[in-house]
Amino acid sequence: MGRFATSWRMFKASWHVLRSRKELAVFPLLSGLAAILVTVIFLTPALFTVDFDRGEATPGTYVLLGAFYLATAYVAIFFNAALISQANIALSGGDPSVAGGLRVAGRNWLRILPWALVSATVSIVLRVIEERLGFLGRIVIGLIGMAWNLVTYLVLPVLVLEGVGTKDALRRSASLFRGTWGENVLGNAGIGLFGFLAFLPAIGLVALGVAAGGATAFVCVGIAIVWGLVVTIVVAALSVIYQTALYRYAADGVSAPAFAEVDLGHAFPPRRK
Repeated sequence: MGRFATSWRMFKASWHVLRSRKELAVFPLLSGLAAILVTVIFLTPALFTVDFDRGEATPGTYVLLGAFYLATAYVAIFFNAALISQANIALSGGDPSVAGGLRVAGRNWLRILPWALVSATVSIVLRVIEERLGFLGRIVIGLIGMAWNLVTYLVLPVLVLEGVGTKDALRRSASLFRGTWGENVLGNAGIGLFGFLAFLPAIGLVALGVAAGGATAFVCVGIAIVWGLVVTIVVAALSVIYQTALYRYAADGVSAPAFAEVDLGHAFPPRRK
């Protein structure tokens, strides 16, 4: 019960920051729009490289798919970097802005490129291995992927807020993880649960529309799509705000002002010197 209560307080604090600084939700929206553009740019020509007569992909197809994975990873990391910079300002009681976040991410574009390459490569390798293994192998690869995500959870905040390279950021993130052993999943679990519950009305609207049929179906599905997009944007912003706050506590040993009443000491106990 204590751990659940801590997770709930973390979620409420993240929600308070986002509710008071709604401009932070613009970054996930921009990330989604950029991802759509990247998809069109890379996957459209990829279709013309497939040999449909033989039902096989050509070398050009794999090149475009690889470029697509890298570009997609870079877009997500770029806008998350922008959000982290402004979430850090908001957590300090400052005045964040969309333009300010984009400027910070723009200044760090070369620094985050290697991390995007590493992230995309690991993702592709794990997926390829998972597809070639049986049921038990997929479970093992899934656990490896989960461990990788936990160990690298703070890489991007370190890159943006400490101004180091990918290699040093990986070491720093792993060090912070070893010193705090991963109770950061509590807050993410709370945010994930919130997202699941918030998405249920969209599912209900789709079911209602299918049952009603006709024009009602189009209206219900349209509202459900808009609601689902809003929930996705909010959850994405909450996750990065929470990630930034946990980095600050793990790195500095103190809670951000917005999290002053949250028992972050339980989630990130001080490291022993």
